[in-house]
Amino acid sequence: MNEYKMQNATIDDVPELVLLINGAYRGEHSKKGWTTEALLIEGDRMNETSLVQMMNKPGVVIRKCITNHDVIVGCVYLETQQKELYLGLLTVTPFNQATGIGKLILGDAEEIASKQMLSGIVIDVISLRVELIAWYTRRGFYVTGKTIPFPTENKFGSRPLQPLELVELKKLIRSGQRKRSACPGR
Repeated sequence: MNEYKMQNATIDDVPELVLLINGAYRGEHSKKGWTTEALLIEGDRMNETSLVQMMNKPGVVIRKCITNHDVIVGCVYLETQQKELYLGLLTVTPFNQATGIGKLILGDAEEIASKQMLSGIVIDVISLRVELIAWYTRRGFYVTGKTIPFPTENKFGSRPLQPLELVELKKLIRSGQRKRSACPGR
C-alpha cells in the first residue's frame, strides 16, 4: 500500500510535472480520468518554460504529492495573493484519481492557507466542468458569482473547441485553526 506525502516541488521536478499535468488534463491519456479537458480544449496545458516561470514568481509554491517510492502522483499551484491563497493546477494522475489524493492535496493547501493566516482559498474552474465544481462544493467551496473570460492567447498550441468561461470558487479558512492532514505516514 502506498503512503503519500506532500513536498515543495523543485526545478528538477519540472519535466515530470509537465508530463503529469498534460497527461491529466489533455490528450488521450487524460480521458482515462474524470479531470480531462480534452473534449473542451486541444493542445498542451503546460510546458517546461511556463512552469519554471510560475515556480519563480514571488509568493508561489508548487506542491507535489509523492508515493513512498518518490513517484509524483499529484501536484498543485499555490499563490499567496493579498489575504487569499489562489489554487490552480490541482492535478492527479488519471490512474490515481478517485483514491483520495485530490482531497489530500486540497487539505495540504488549506493547512498552508491557515498557517499563513489567510482568509480563504480561491480557484477558477471552467464553467462547463459541473462535476469538478460539484467536487469543490462538496469540500466547502462556493461559487462567488464572478466569471472570467477564458484565456485565448493560444498558449502551448491550446485552443478552446467552443466558447468557454471560468467561474470563481472560494472557500473561507479559519486562520490559525490547523487541520490534521489525512496523509498517511506524515
